[in-house]
Amino acid sequence: MAEDLSRYLDTAIEAARAAERVINRYYRGDFEVERKADASPVTIADVECERVIKQVLAEAFPEHGFYGEELGRESIDAEYVWLIDPIDGTKSFVRGYPFFSTQIALMRAGEPNNELIVGVSNAPAFGNGEMAWAARGEGAFLNGEPIQVSSVDTIGQTSLSMGNIGALGASKAWPKIGELVGDVHRIRGYGDFYHYHLLATGALDAVIESDLNILDIAALTVIVREAGGDMTELGGGPIGLESRTALATNGRLRSQLGPYFVDWDEARHAPRG
Repeated sequence: MAEDLSRYLDTAIEAARAAERVINRYYRGDFEVERKADASPVTIADVECERVIKQVLAEAFPEHGFYGEELGRESIDAEYVWLIDPIDGTKSFVRGYPFFSTQIALMRAGEPNNELIVGVSNAPAFGNGEMAWAARGEGAFLNGEPIQVSSVDTIGQTSLSMGNIGALGASKAWPKIGELVGDVHRIRGYGDFYHYHLLATGALDAVIESDLNILDIAALTVIVREAGGDMTELGGGPIGLESRTALATNGRLRSQLGPYFVDWDEARHAPRG
């Protein structure tokens, strides 16, 4: 691995572990829950996690910018920008079930597209803890072991997971999605970090999701791609700062799944917050 990418990845893992220590202090404890303007929940744990993540990253890379779920944007025009969702799945965290994670990604600015180059996805309360990570060109790993997408190459054999199904159902694309549901082998709805981890390890073959924020999927995009898969918006556009949807596959299924979403209008769908 190139020296800089190795340093970026190691520091991102260190930052995720620092956030994990904060999470462990609060999870299933007594804390207040506030509501953002969009009615989504936020807790002291979210804010403290983001602060410790930024502290670790800023000490190592003071020239880098930040775009965080809770603390907003800082030096966003820097060459390198860290994308941080300290607790992706705060609703799960608040209710005391383990489908939440810390998402940390590094984006290198440039034309024609910003480039995601490092991703760390840590779910400390899930099972015995589940951390996935990847750096561009160096493969993906889950709890230290290399991971790879499946070899499934037909719709009829595909295991598909869908996230934010209510929003998908309210879209004009729902009839085509209904066709897809009937065509695949199996449907699941794991959501959040988990179905992307399953895709990257070969346990699922495709994921579709709407009403996202880039902070939810930036790190997972790196991980899925480095495991041999691909990830775009539902309509086929590249993942970027304004992305609101995701179509992730094992790569072999891209040409077969893409036509189901060819008329998807990304602009109609707002982020979930």
